[in-house]
This record gives sequence, structure tokens and C-alpha cells, in this order.
Amino acid sequence: MRTLRFHTYGEAADVLRIDDAPVPDPGSGQIRIAVQACGLNPADWALCGGLYPGDLPRGIGLEVSGTVDAVGDDVTGVDIGDPVFGTAPFTGPTAGASEYALLDLWFARPSGLEAVAAAALPMAVGTAYVAVDVLGVGSGTTVLVHGAGTTTGYAAVQIALGRGARVIATAGETYADALRAAGAEVTSYGEGMAERVTALAGGPVELALDTAPFSNALTELVRTVKEPEHVLTLGIDPVAKELGVRSALDTGAMPRYDVLGEFAQLAAEGRFSVPVARTFPLEDWRTALELSGSHRAHGKLVLQIG
Repeated sequence: MRTLRFHTYGEAADVLRIDDAPVPDPGSGQIRIAVQACGLNPADWALCGGLYPGDLPRGIGLEVSGTVDAVGDDVTGVDIGDPVFGTAPFTGPTAGASEYALLDLWFARPSGLEAVAAAALPMAVGTAYVAVDVLGVGSGTTVLVHGAGTTTGYAAVQIALGRGARVIATAGETYADALRAAGAEVTSYGEGMAERVTALAGGPVELALDTAPFSNALTELVRTVKEPEHVLTLGIDPVAKELGVRSALDTGAMPRYDVLGEFAQLAAEGRFSVPVARTFPLEDWRTALELSGSHRAHGKLVLQIG
């Protein structure tokens, strides 16, 4: 089978290649799927540089969608041919960016949810859900989501609104109208952001979530709240500790993949979405890599394989 993987550590553009590899056999508690779509994330490229080091070669691709092709021991409730989506383990010689992939965690793909849309869900939903939990967003809370045009930010806005929060979002024009239609109050990022946010809120917001750490906006975000610890960032930024901002990574909280079935059903009903910017054939992974590195993807990048 064709698979996208690396044999040595280094820059993703230098070490990734499409290989022929044996089709993996599912172990106990696993299923194998014929992959139709694989979502791409910055973590995929970071794996190539040594994130979570392990035996080589290593495959990339965490988020996958497809149809069940084989079932391991001790697996029940799923049949060959069933449409599913879920997360592929990062530890083996192949992963989700392959013609066939093993899944440790999977959910039925509801009727009405296309493979590409399903493959866009896991990382954005899982990360946004745990961030909203850690931040303490609830009914009646006024929360700022910075970077609401990112996949995680877009998901976080919808999750917070679903909990009855008042959501103020910073985003560019690409998704501003869609965010407003969902119920958020939207303003632009950049110079003067803190003043625009507090004007919309009628004063400081109670909580702020930074889903675009690459934008280096923490100093502005601190100005939107009463106390720096009311800001949670998803990034690793030495400025965060200096400012007194909380980092989601420091909490030890892991993405909540267990909630994916619920959000897949909402997505199938048209009540939730993670925006997909572009799809690519497996052979065009370099274009996806370049667009991902630009931070201008404006949505999820997905490989279409099946």
C-alpha cells in the first residue's frame, strides 16, 4: 500500500516520502480501515522533527475516515464495510496518511457526514472541548475566542455557544459571517483588538482563549480580562509565564476524543462544523505542507486517499 512516512528525523519537506509498505494487521481491540480522508495537523510535521520519538520508519496522519476493512480480536459492534472515523496511532511504521490504517479509537460516521468532513473533526473538537473545560466556560459566561478562524477556534466558538456562553470572537473576513450566523460577536484581530473587544463586551471579558498562539497576541489578550490567569493559551510561549497567562499544555489536559461521536452527529445534522480549506491527493502532500506552514490555510487541510 502507499503510505506517507519518514525514515530519518529532520524537516518534514526533507524527510517525508511516499513509500510502499505492507498493509498492517489489526491487533486486539483495533480495526483496519480503507482510508478515504486524512486530516493534517502541525503535529504531523513536528513528528518528523522528533516529537514523540520512536522506532523508524514512522507514519504521519492522526485523523482518518474510511470504511472498515478488517477487525481485530475483542472488537464488537462494527462490521466490514461500515463507515467510521477516528484516530490512528502515531507509533507505528505507518499511520493515517496511508491507503489502509489501524484505529485504536473510532466512531460510526453518521449518514449525511462525508468522509472529508469527518476527518476534519478529531483534533479540532478534542482540543477545543478540553480547552473550554479547563477555562471553565459555562452558561452566562462571556468568553473571548481569539483566532476563531482556526479549526480549533471555530470549534471552540460553537462548543462555548452550545453551553450557553456569550462568545466574542476575533477572526478575519473568511469566516466572520459564518461565526456571526452561529451566534458569536465578531471583531478583527491586530492593532486595537483589546479596545474593540472590551467595547463589544461593555468592559473586560470573564475568560479568553488563545487558539492562535502563532499570532503573538497574549499582551493584547491580557488587556481584555481582569486578571492574566483568566487567559488560556494553546501554545508554548515563554511570554505566557511572564504575563501570568495559563497554558493548556501545562495543565496536562489531553484532547477529549471521547466526545467525537456526539459532534459527528451534530455535524451530520448541520448543527456543527469544522471548516475544510482544501483537499489534496496523497501525491500532493508537499503543497499541503507549504500551506500549513504559512498559517494562512483558513481551515482544515485534508488528504483524499480512497
